[in-house]
Amino acid sequence: MTAEQVVEDSPQARRREQRGWYFYDWANSAFPTTVLTVFLGPYLTTIAETAAQGRPYVDVLWFDVRPSAYYSFVVGTAAILQIILMPIAGALADHTGRKKELMGLFAYLGAGATMCFWFLSDGRYLLGGALFVTASTAFASAFVIYNSFLPEISTPDERDKVSARGWGFGYLGGGLLLAVNLVLFLGHKSFGVTEGQAVRIALSSAGLWWAGFTIIPLLRLRNRRALPSGAESAGQAVAGSFRQLGRTIVELRRYPLTLGFLVAYLIYNDGVQTVISFSATYADKELELGQSVQIGAILMVQFVAFGGALLLGRLAASYGAKRVVMSALVGWTAVVGVAYFLPKGSAPAFFALGFAIAIVMGGTQALSRSLYSHVIPAGKEAEYYSLYEISDKGSTFLGSFTLALALQLTDSYRLGIISLVIFFVVGFVLLAAVNLPKAIRAAGNEVPDRV
Repeated sequence: MTAEQVVEDSPQARRREQRGWYFYDWANSAFPTTVLTVFLGPYLTTIAETAAQGRPYVDVLWFDVRPSAYYSFVVGTAAILQIILMPIAGALADHTGRKKELMGLFAYLGAGATMCFWFLSDGRYLLGGALFVTASTAFASAFVIYNSFLPEISTPDERDKVSARGWGFGYLGGGLLLAVNLVLFLGHKSFGVTEGQAVRIALSSAGLWWAGFTIIPLLRLRNRRALPSGAESAGQAVAGSFRQLGRTIVELRRYPLTLGFLVAYLIYNDGVQTVISFSATYADKELELGQSVQIGAILMVQFVAFGGALLLGRLAASYGAKRVVMSALVGWTAVVGVAYFLPKGSAPAFFALGFAIAIVMGGTQALSRSLYSHVIPAGKEAEYYSLYEISDKGSTFLGSFTLALALQLTDSYRLGIISLVIFFVVGFVLLAAVNLPKAIRAAGNEVPDRV
């Protein structure tokens, strides 16, 4: 048995690993903020329009696709691949015991593909799509394994605080890099680069940031499980992982309360993700606010969400994570209700709403992650977190469909945003119905003092 397999579990050793674990959130948050939220969508659409040369379509694997729809097509393809590959990555991590190595593999695959966005120019829309699918799929697979470390590096009573700090660090790290990249983009002439070059620098910098800071968790985190005796080929490991994943899916029926939590999370997280993704459109089309206001709000949300995650994590220590998440869902309901009445052209009102969103956003996500860690059986953390992330990815379809249906029937952005209240109300009811202490005991885990 190697020294790494004999893991010291002292408070000092746990804190060392926890500090390293936080830095992966810091590292990978550059991808969703700089790449997904701001720069890639508009730039890749422009690249596709350039390649079309005035034609209504571009060729994508023998299909005619409108340039305006190309980015959505790529995002949908990536989501399907993530849903397929995340459980495989989780099962492989649990089956082999090589969590740290696999997290590093997926992280550097994603970071490398992101750095290659520098070459995205001159109508290379297919290259951009392939790089995005690779990067986003690797991002999701690494994040599954990263999440699965949480119950291993923290005691039951520490998890809310640790999860909240990790999420907070992610908002702070992603926000810092995004701020630098926005300065470059908005002042690109003074830096002597074109707008396109500024975007490519921003996109590739996210990969460099991701790769550089991933070194810290890889040095600090340690594999818990003893590795299987004897050499195992890659094919045998993958086959064994598929068998283990199948057993886990069948076994989930033995944990109906865990499944109930997953369904509740799917519903209310659907509302969270749809509000976040729809905010910019709502600000532009309904509130008639300019791009500078939207960019300012994005930056503010990143930094306020850091404080929000820590604040709600501290409240969870006093009142229990479930109660705080349910209170946050009430807050989300209020936010959506207020959004319906926001006056056109009022930037201060939009910033105030963004501030409220930031406070509840980080805590909702961080505490949901820590709550889930209590209701999954030991030794199968990565597999169960892959199901958790699938709930996250799958829920976007429900929210988008609901919003699209509301807009189709009413042609009103205000009625569209208010329609999302249903997700927070139903999610609240379903979460309230889950007996968490019973679910934790059923999974064979220790019930914390407050949950």
